[in-house]
Amino acid sequence: MGESDKATLTKLELQIMQVIWKRGASSVSAVQEGLEQQLAYTTVQTMLNILQRKGKLKRKLHGRAYEYSATVSETKALSHAVRDLVDRMFGGSSEELVMSLIKSRQIDAEQIARLSRKLDEEGGDK
Repeated sequence: MGESDKATLTKLELQIMQVIWKRGASSVSAVQEGLEQQLAYTTVQTMLNILQRKGKLKRKLHGRAYEYSATVSETKALSHAVRDLVDRMFGGSSEELVMSLIKSRQIDAEQIARLSRKLDEEGGDK
């Protein structure tokens, strides 16, 4: 498994991480409850173990059950995902990504101007 494989989250892994980011340290059954789709307990347990092996979660024994907590912030995971997308699909060019969004009409000049203003208000490149 390469470094990029470890950084990249599948759709299901991301959904599981979102439950933990929202709820904090959680047991398998708490994560299972927090997911939108119904998944078997053993499936959720397997996914949590995979995320632990990828270094995205850590676990500790709490009573008789493990509790899983995030070792990576949502912001950092999002940043990795975007970087991976830009590298794989746009040859590492963020400008190509933005051009693709504009060409496919997923973002327009007005939205870009609004985002620029928002960035200025937040103090630049935080």
